[in-house]
Amino acid sequence: MSTIELLPLSDVTACCAPLTREVITADGAEKLARTLKAIADPARLRLISMVAAHNDAEACVCDLTEPLGLGQPTVSHHLKILVDAGIFSRDKRGTWAYYKLVPGALDSVANLLVTV
Repeated sequence: MSTIELLPLSDVTACCAPLTREVITADGAEKLARTLKAIADPARLRLISMVAAHNDAEACVCDLTEPLGLGQPTVSHHLKILVDAGIFSRDKRGTWAYYKLVPGALDSVANLLVTV
């Protein structure tokens, strides 16, 4: 039996238009900054890449600690930040948690930075 933990995901495109088309509101800037802050860490960028490249684009924390070169508590902390930011979803299976990219989560961030 599998339990999926659903956290409130935030679509950053809902807060604002691409930055070069309209002036961003203070609230929109706050939401976008939180999302960008979540991915603006070398370990988190590597985690995004590692999970996306893993079998079925899903990975357990136990699959990520050794290749990342960090301890399990540190990796779990980074994964929690990515889940809270809506970048990853978390699926608890027994004692293990599996992480997967939320479809379109990074696309929405990229679309805000488009200059065309």
